[in-house]
Amino acid sequence: MNNSIVKKEKMGYWSMILLGINGIIGSGIFLLPNQAAKLMGSASIFVLLFDALLVITIALCFAQAATYFDRDGGPYLYAKDAFGDFVGFEVGFVTWAIRIIAEATMAVAFTTALVGTFPSLNQPLIKDTVISVMVIGLALMNIAGVRVSTVVNNIISVSKLVPLVLFVAVGIFFIKGSNFTPLFPGGSYKSGSFGQAAVVMFYAFTGFEGLVVAAGDMKNAKRNLPKAVATVMTVVALFYILIQVVCTGILGSALANTNTPIQTAFAKVAGGFGNALVAAGTLLSTGGLLVASSFITPRSGVALAENHMMPQLLAKRNRVNSPYVAIIVSATITLIIAYSGTFGYLAQISAVSRFAQYIPTCLAVIVFAHTKTKDKSSTFHLPLGPVIPAVAILVSLWLLVQVQISQLVIGLGTLVVAVPFYFLTYTYREHGKA
Repeated sequence: MNNSIVKKEKMGYWSMILLGINGIIGSGIFLLPNQAAKLMGSASIFVLLFDALLVITIALCFAQAATYFDRDGGPYLYAKDAFGDFVGFEVGFVTWAIRIIAEATMAVAFTTALVGTFPSLNQPLIKDTVISVMVIGLALMNIAGVRVSTVVNNIISVSKLVPLVLFVAVGIFFIKGSNFTPLFPGGSYKSGSFGQAAVVMFYAFTGFEGLVVAAGDMKNAKRNLPKAVATVMTVVALFYILIQVVCTGILGSALANTNTPIQTAFAKVAGGFGNALVAAGTLLSTGGLLVASSFITPRSGVALAENHMMPQLLAKRNRVNSPYVAIIVSATITLIIAYSGTFGYLAQISAVSRFAQYIPTCLAVIVFAHTKTKDKSSTFHLPLGPVIPAVAILVSLWLLVQVQISQLVIGLGTLVVAVPFYFLTYTYREHGKA
């Protein structure tokens, strides 16, 4: 009887699909199409296609890795199993850092969308104040023990998808072929711009890894999860390409000059209604994700502490069972990062940091092919042997080469910061056993 109750509580295949789509589609696609257009013009559509293909190869590696496990952990679990405790610790540690960077990026995304709707607020002091109020306010809310309800998350899902679906459905009839020329800004390709644009737009695809982290809460994870990952990434990729095509077809070269591309494009074809709908969808989506992130992010730090991978102080809770130390630490670092740059800049850092999860997972798939026997109940089989993970690794490394040194240092610097923590916790554990 208990087993049947547990099975009913687990997430089914279609719920996995919805969770994956909800976890990927967010502020990135609402705010980034102009960044790519600025660098590549109409050719930004090909940048999205490139990113989509890269992300699908990475997602396929995640799907393959998921066939060997049916418990929580995702990238941390794969890295630890394939390469040992140290690499596992590095990936686990950076997972918390990735969430903090992503939360900072969402905070700046909210102010960017707010300024796009109310231009009079476009002042550094006002933007920093809005960021501070949101991050500190949400930290205090979580310390007080306030939980995010299912209703709020459902509203977020609808608020982000409805405007985007309407935008594509309506906007496709207002595309002008002349808006796709010239192909590049100024009529000629500028060396290095493709790589820069690919890094910028890659952020919009991140988040799919959240699916595999929660494998333990899913029905028949070994069989359903790989199919869900592949399906989600294909649907999202097609949707994003359609959005970029419609944005370019409506705005042409003007796309590069707006901070709220979808909002501006929809306003051009649907007037005040289109503008208001997308503005509301952007703010609700970004703000709602920030609320959810403020709850989840500190728990990543708590998980590290509870698994003896970080000081136990991080797991300390108050009388309402809130991990107040982890909340304060997460919020403080989030604010520092959020103050440091614009949305486009932070989006690139957030995208770069994800590769600290992606590349080890792709490498682990190659290792597992020789060290593990896959569950025969799984219907997913990665084709072409090591070809797909090898391509994913090589293209990922090429993409990282295109990034500014400062962004690379911030995005992957956490791997260096994690090293002393590993030896401190390792020494602590060994003394504890003695």
